[in-house]
Amino acid sequence: MRDWQKMSAADLGRGIEAGRIDPVELTEAFLDAIAAHEHAPRIYSAVTDTRARAEADAARTRAWQGQRRGPLDGVPISWKDLFDSAGTPTEAGSRLLQGRVPEHDADVLRNATAAGLVCLGKTHMSELAFSGLGLNPMTATPPCVNDAGAVAGGSSSGAASSVAHGLAAAGIGSDTGGSVRVPAAWNDLVGLKTTAGRISCKGAVPLAARFDTVGPIARSVEDAALLLGVLETAPPVDLRGTSLRGMRFAMLQSTVMDDLRETPARAYTDACARLEAAGATLVPLTAPEVDEAMALSATLFAAEAYGTWRDVIEADPDKMFGPIRDRFRGGREVSAPDYVAAWQKLDALRAAWAARVAGFDAVLMPSAANMPPDAARLMEDGDYYVTENLLTLRNTRVGNLMGLAAITLPTGIPSCGIMLCGAAMGERRLLRTAHAAEAALG
Repeated sequence: MRDWQKMSAADLGRGIEAGRIDPVELTEAFLDAIAAHEHAPRIYSAVTDTRARAEADAARTRAWQGQRRGPLDGVPISWKDLFDSAGTPTEAGSRLLQGRVPEHDADVLRNATAAGLVCLGKTHMSELAFSGLGLNPMTATPPCVNDAGAVAGGSSSGAASSVAHGLAAAGIGSDTGGSVRVPAAWNDLVGLKTTAGRISCKGAVPLAARFDTVGPIARSVEDAALLLGVLETAPPVDLRGTSLRGMRFAMLQSTVMDDLRETPARAYTDACARLEAAGATLVPLTAPEVDEAMALSATLFAAEAYGTWRDVIEADPDKMFGPIRDRFRGGREVSAPDYVAAWQKLDALRAAWAARVAGFDAVLMPSAANMPPDAARLMEDGDYYVTENLLTLRNTRVGNLMGLAAITLPTGIPSCGIMLCGAAMGERRLLRTAHAAEAALG
């Protein structure tokens, strides 16, 4: 029996290169799996089977001719439904954008197509990408791989769910406050948040443009590295010869360890012990600038999000799930002077952070402080919704506020990840560090 649905994108690419895997048969296997899966309608908003088959057929021809475009040529992946795809609805998980069909592919989708990747379709997500839970009663709520009754994490919920359930070799998501890393962590996957401005967001439905980033959700650090190269049209990171010996990691204490639930705490402690056993030095670190930056979150994120979507929302507010609509509206009382002052302060805090962590190879923290919440209870219990929503994105938001590259890795305990934060534009170094950490974590 073929096990393609559980293989990494890199291994599938190697199979195509060696002639062991036919891209057409591979794509059909994924399309068949999507058609047969009970949760597929909650994961995929659209399946682009005609496009996928045409791209797979072209990949097969290139493989036969020895003209593959790269290591992932012929590998099928999914796309979060905020990346424009020509002729296919791109609605960003919102009824406000129902019927929106772009004429052109987003830059990153065009780059991936040029590299030979196969587009399986678009995946469900949180409304307009403004929630870390992945709960979306207005369209669909993708399931967590470890509990079908729990949310998958957001906002790239369907992207992670598609990979975890074997319905895509990898998924492309976006991350404004944790939207790649939370669903990756809760579904036992690798999720890479890139530095804002590194990868083009042209053709991606925006949330808060100064924080929006594009990133892969995959089965391995190698996959993430290969996909980064595809998305930014650059040679992939060389992961050979990585080791934790001699590396120094900071264990952030400020904010991210508060109210940590029992299972994520145990997973984090165990993961740190394994990194130390593999040769890394771990040093506790307090960074007051993190606490100060957190206090700016509502001003910065909500103001930009509401400024971007105010007219669309207020034209038909009943098309939105109330808590998401209210979160957007939280930005309407922010004044322009307060917004400008908040950015100026954040720039100073980023400089202080960079100086504080300059001597470390990465900063560690639990990827999420909580476990995937129950979807039904989120709908019924308002206090539970508020508590879990705020806690879900708290730790990941550090990377966005500080403007960092960050990656989450599975710890081996279901739905618990460990996050490594690197420097701004330091993705290549971070991926090598994460590759060594991945080996230690098993």
